[in-house]
Amino acid sequence: MHSFRLTCAAVATAVVLAAPPARAEGTYEIPAGAHFNPDKLAKIGEFFKNEVATGKIPGAIVLIQQHGKPVYHEAFGVQDVASKVPITDKTIFRLASMSKSITAVASMQLLEEGKYKLDDPVSKYIPSFANMKVGVEKKAEDGTKTLELVPLKRPITILDLMTHTSGITYGFYGDSLVRKAYKAADIYGGDFDLAEFAERIARLPLHNQPGALWQYGHSTDILARVMEVATGEKLSTIEQERLLGPLGMKDTGFFVTDPEKQKLMAEPMPNDSDFRVGRVNDPTKVKKWESASGGMVSTMADYSRFAQMLLNGGTLDGKTILKPETFKELTTDRVGAGSGVERDFFYFPGDGFGFGLGIAVRTDPGNAKPPPPGDLGELKWDGASGCYYIIDRKQDFFFVLLEQTPSERQRIQRTLKLLVYEAMEN
Repeated sequence: MHSFRLTCAAVATAVVLAAPPARAEGTYEIPAGAHFNPDKLAKIGEFFKNEVATGKIPGAIVLIQQHGKPVYHEAFGVQDVASKVPITDKTIFRLASMSKSITAVASMQLLEEGKYKLDDPVSKYIPSFANMKVGVEKKAEDGTKTLELVPLKRPITILDLMTHTSGITYGFYGDSLVRKAYKAADIYGGDFDLAEFAERIARLPLHNQPGALWQYGHSTDILARVMEVATGEKLSTIEQERLLGPLGMKDTGFFVTDPEKQKLMAEPMPNDSDFRVGRVNDPTKVKKWESASGGMVSTMADYSRFAQMLLNGGTLDGKTILKPETFKELTTDRVGAGSGVERDFFYFPGDGFGFGLGIAVRTDPGNAKPPPPGDLGELKWDGASGCYYIIDRKQDFFFVLLEQTPSERQRIQRTLKLLVYEAMEN
């Protein structure tokens, strides 16, 4: 899950304390061609060393790469407070929702191959989706709420799945009646594959009409099932053959079965082990469900290659993962002004960000004064485990943070981004 909104005052105060003088309208808008000051980058290490020393997190690893070369690459603390093994580039982290970015790129590869079209109805691939209804809350005079099921105004499309506007939600946050229905349905019970999971979702009401609201949820898993039907292959096979293999991402996948690799798994603090996503996520236990929305693991050695491919606009080491026009589709905002899409209270891209075909994209400075750091066109996502990445194509750099710190992640992600941008100068 992503950052729930803090009080505006708290965010504003934090930003004011640390922000450099306000620059041109929009973000920090440091002129292109900036570089990193090593002395200022050292503050990142001070921050993380203190986090570890005060027992807030077991450890973390940070990589900042500009013009294809690391400008900051440090590991802090241990991968597990029990084993006390230090974190390295080979430490394996649960990505949580940063899995969605990998699914998004693979889904764009299939779009490019013509396996489906954005305006295809989902029911073309999963017939039960033709019969879905939208749950509308009705309030009686005595204050009790009931759910009225109303027909779809139009079919759910592939585009809706990619943009989280399908009406499919999650059941582990918020208190709407549809979210409560998700929670009550035990959709994670037993051993099930993506095909069965799609049927479980199809039996539930949608939270809203397709295209009406950006609504975080299992859209990515339904998209993954469409990918399977369209290719006749398992999700893991699709991703391995088209994306992970070509990028050389050897330790990225859904499960960690090798006993030697299992020793490289990062663990959160013992009192922070529940990732609060409604289900247990233990990659060492193989199950049928390959969770496209939150079930992948990776390492810094691997995910940095994925981030560099995004920074390059879809290519890496001479291999084209996405054509330039496909990359542009992926990273063009679809939920901004004129799209007709409302923003849920839990709008996880955050203030100042739109959303492309599975990835957040910076479209304006946001409402905080001064605006939070970053450049227009910036790409990003994060996950409930604490992992986080930023792609800044204007300054030709990215950073990746890998950690397993569910309860501390929002504060850490915000602080890291501020420290990274404060270290830039022309």
